[in-house]
Parts: sequence; structure tokens; C-alpha cells
Amino acid sequence: MNEHQYILEPYKGMNTRYHCPGCRYRDKTFVRYIDTLTGEYIDPTVGRCNREINCGYHYTPKQYFKDHNITFDTPQPKTITETKTITPQQESVSSIPVEKFKDSLKDYESNHFVKFLIDLFGVEVTNELISKYFIGTSKHWNGATVFWQIDIAGRIRTGKIMLYSPVTGKRTKEPFNHIAWVHKALKQAEFKLKQCLFGEHLLQDMTKPIAIVESEKTAIVSSIYLPNFIWIATGGLANLTVEKCQVFKGRRVVLYPDLGAFDKWKEKINELSHLADIHISDLFEYHANQIEKKEGLDLADYLLRFKPEEFQGSPPLQAKKYNLIIPDTEITEIKILAPNINPYRAIRKSKNWDKDINELKEFFKAIPLPSGPYRLSNCETITNVPLFIENHLEIVRAQNGKPCYRPYLDRLNKLKLLLSSN
Repeated sequence: MNEHQYILEPYKGMNTRYHCPGCRYRDKTFVRYIDTLTGEYIDPTVGRCNREINCGYHYTPKQYFKDHNITFDTPQPKTITETKTITPQQESVSSIPVEKFKDSLKDYESNHFVKFLIDLFGVEVTNELISKYFIGTSKHWNGATVFWQIDIAGRIRTGKIMLYSPVTGKRTKEPFNHIAWVHKALKQAEFKLKQCLFGEHLLQDMTKPIAIVESEKTAIVSSIYLPNFIWIATGGLANLTVEKCQVFKGRRVVLYPDLGAFDKWKEKINELSHLADIHISDLFEYHANQIEKKEGLDLADYLLRFKPEEFQGSPPLQAKKYNLIIPDTEITEIKILAPNINPYRAIRKSKNWDKDINELKEFFKAIPLPSGPYRLSNCETITNVPLFIENHLEIVRAQNGKPCYRPYLDRLNKLKLLLSSN
């Protein structure tokens, strides 16, 4: 049996999630295993429940075959009678052991990137993202994340290990750039690396156009705001190559380059045009100011200025509110409806939190703070009040005025009110 042949079914909406046969939780939390060669389920009971804390049901294909006395004939190696020259194209591609991959799909309470996603979207949506993109946890650094590169056939090519701030969602670059690779960390002998695009396994879904961004984080975040695309990440500016883009044959594709990368990716269109119907978005290039271009903002930086709900419906509420952007499935593009308006400036007209932040800072500085646990509500207990205040103030300062970070400001104001009444 080739274990790489069987994978957990990629997320394609709640119709690909089922009631767990173990805990029978009312919500659909069960992911079934599929045979990548046939696309069929192995059995309705073979899969994993995403409610690991309260359930932990995980019935693997290997265990199922063992329990049902199903065996597979192993072909005997042929006797080598002569030496043949193997060209580079004929060399086998190495993959990461499935056990190592499975070991990473846990310990999410310590995963900094997952914490950031939970703060943004909540536990339920984050669980869907984890299942959809197979987000893993690494012990390489405390709180690190693994972005697995799984090809369209279900082979685990490698995994990129990265460290993020759980507060801002930005990559940790000090005192060094925290990026490593699973294949190097495992020190596998004679490992033949051939990378694929992050999210390539999602291309089994042939019903949606494809959107390409540079970073794995951006692909994951964008999939929540604009689910009418399959979001794929190159993992680097130079990784948009003909070889890696072979999987796009006959598909409709839109490129969303980071600020400053537009010209380089535009040059790639001629190289890739024979593969797919490819467009490139100039959303940022012609509507960002010089400061934003210098910072090299990407699509996620822009989308996170809004609530995901503002991109739901037809037309999206965000477009109705700001008259700025709308997903257009006909040309698989995000179009500017009012090109003369700078969307960044328009958003900045909304009220910021400077006054609130300063008042909160002065208030907490002037009063004695509880030394022990403090009940914020029936469902929330602060274990360390000074640390809670410090972390929340850091978040609201860093994300000043962004609606999706409003709960942090609300919790600080709630604490202020409770301490004042006491």
C-alpha cells in the first residue's frame, strides 16, 4: 500500500465535511480520507475529527485495511542486468514521510500563526483553514508554523517552517529571518527536492478560477474574503516559473503581485500564456501611495482593513459601502469601480483609536491593578492583568482603526469599566 495515495479530503465547502462517527457532534467536523487515484472515499468511517480536544477520533486508511484484512500485492524488484543512464527528468522526486506530516497537525494552541487567525476569524473558521491548507505546527522554534507543499497528486514535497507574531501576524525577522525547511531539518539522506506551489492540492477542484499571490499567509487570508477563487501561493517572488505552473493548464488564473513586484510578474505572463488564460491585477500598483509601496504591502494587508462579512453577498457590502472594489468572476479580477479614489486613503477616513488608546493607557497607569486572576465575564478570566493590558494595547496600537481588531479595544474598555466600578 502506498500511504501517499490516501489524503484527507481538501476543503471544498461544508458539503465535504461530515458528522463525526466518534463524537456525533451536531456540526460537521469530520474529514474523510480519499484515494487520490480514484477520487473515491475509502469508507464513511475512515477520517479525522477536527474536534481534537473533545473527540480525537482518527481512523486511518492503514488501520482500516488492517482491520478488514485488506492487503496489497507488493511488486518484486526486477533484477538489474545492465546499467542505464538516468537523465535529470527521470529522477524520482522525494517526499516527506507521512508520519512527520501527521505529527505536525496538532499543538495548535502553541502555534503563533494559528493564534493570529483565531483572533481574526474565530475558532470555527480557523479550523476550516487548518483542514483546507493542512497548516502544521513545528517545534523548530517555539510557536512556529509549517506550510506544507502538497502537490495535486497528494505527495508531500516539503514544508516551509516560519515564525510569526501572534499579535500582528507579521513574520519574525529579528534577530534573524525565521525561515527553515522540513526536508533540511529531517536530514533525509539523498533527498531530491522538487518544490510545488503552496495550495496546489486544492487544484483538484476544477470549478473555480485560480488566484496567485506570493506569501502563504496571504493565500490563506484571501481565501476567507474571496472564496470564489482557489488561492495559491508561490512562496517567493521568483517561484512563478513555467515548471511550477504546469498544473494551471487550461485554467483561468489571476496574478496578485505584492507592491513593487508588478513589473516582474507582468513579464511572466508571456512565458505562461500558453498554459492558461492569465491576467494580472494592478489594484495596488496604481492606487497605493509611496509609503505603502516602500512597505511592500500585499493583498492580505489590504483585505485585513475590512471585515470578511463586507465581502459577502452580491454585490459585496464593502463595495456598496465604499464604492471601491468588487470581485468580478467573469474576468476573475478585483476591479476598481472608482479609479480616481485611492482606496487606502478612503479607508483612513474612518475614525482611529488614538484618543481611546491614550485614555486607556493613562487610566491603567494611574490605578493599582489586580495581582491575581480577574473575571472579565462569565466566559473570560484574565490570568495576568498587567500582561493582558500590555498585549492588548500593543495590538490596538499596531492595528489602529481596523474593524476586525475592535474586540481588543472593547475588552480593554470593559476592563476599565469593571475596575472603575470596583
